Amino acid sequence: MSIDDVDAHLVERAKGGDPKAFEMLVVKYQRRIERLIARMVRDVDLVQDIAQESFIRAYRALPQFRGDSAFYTWLYRIAVNTAKKALVDLKRDPLVTESARAGMNDDDDETSRPERELSDGETPDAVLASKEIAQTVNAAIEALSDDLRQAITLREIEGLSYEEIAELMNCPIGTVRSRIFRARESIAQRLRPLLDTREGERW
Repeated sequence: MSIDDVDAHLVERAKGGDPKAFEMLVVKYQRRIERLIARMVRDVDLVQDIAQESFIRAYRALPQFRGDSAFYTWLYRIAVNTAKKALVDLKRDPLVTESARAGMNDDDDETSRPERELSDGETPDAVLASKEIAQTVNAAIEALSDDLRQAITLREIEGLSYEEIAELMNCPIGTVRSRIFRARESIAQRLRPLLDTREGERW
């Protein structure tokens, strides 16, 4: 049984009045949704509240979920809209905060691939360099437009396919490829001073 089949089975059980089924979906996707929200609001104190609100909205809207898309795709859209509404309501600017970044980097999966891939060196200089690179990548991502940041995050952090990203962002695959290419070029441009011996390579 595929992931989508498992999710569909749990959704049907939840629709039928089984609260445990929806709880299983929450457990399954909570960390991913929190990471997504953390990349939008950058306020660690708000992340859990917005994630909880997202799941509440999803539960209330469950009768309207027809299975036309994967459950996570549907949940993702709800979380994005909930986070955007929270930002508007609070008149907050989604800027990087040290507390949010620290909260994200203690995740036990692929929260920050650049930092993971570049922190294998054991010398203090290598560790320092890897942190500087990771911070530069994070800053470069934050400087991107919303569309470019969302596309590169979905591809490099969430690991989604171009087809899944196109569905989530409601745009053609060609547009997704273009956005990811532009995002990578922008990030690479910021990294080149740090990686002058590897100029021309992309992270």
